Amino acid sequence: MAEKKMAKKSKTKAPKAAPQKVAPQRTSSSGVNRALILELADLLNETGLTEIEIDGSRVRVARTAVAVAPAAAVAAVARPVTAQPIAEATAGSVDPAKHPGVVTSPMVGTAYGAPEPGAKPFIEIGTHVKAGQTLLIVEAMKTMNQIPAPRAGTVTQILFEDGQPVEFGEPLLIIE
Repeated sequence: MAEKKMAKKSKTKAPKAAPQKVAPQRTSSSGVNRALILELADLLNETGLTEIEIDGSRVRVARTAVAVAPAAAVAAVARPVTAQPIAEATAGSVDPAKHPGVVTSPMVGTAYGAPEPGAKPFIEIGTHVKAGQTLLIVEAMKTMNQIPAPRAGTVTQILFEDGQPVEFGEPLLIIE
């Protein structure tokens, strides 16, 4: 009798369909679907979008302009002339911070030797400067701060490269 029941059950079962491959939806403990996030990140990279926002059934995408010009501008303003004095400063003197004619950075920021990319630098080695003359610019918090010469003299060393981050009190150049 048990054999008849088993035979009936096997006859009445419908044939199984081939299993469908469905991407597993792994969710973290916070309920976030990691696979979806990775897929969206790939989408951002492929399309150049900068933002995808999903709020329930609403999806918002955005692309913001990426400022490429400042990076190119920094490269355009950088001059090999400033690299040579750095080598001279390390070889010629022990500590430029102890030199009596050192000009130090009054703030943390980014030092620039010219008023704008591609423009002639404010100073070069051998430039005679007057007290109060602009030597360089330190950009801090999107504000361009002109650094004046503390005294008259001749620029003998430039200790920074254009576009270089500088710290408070860091030696920038030497005036003799």
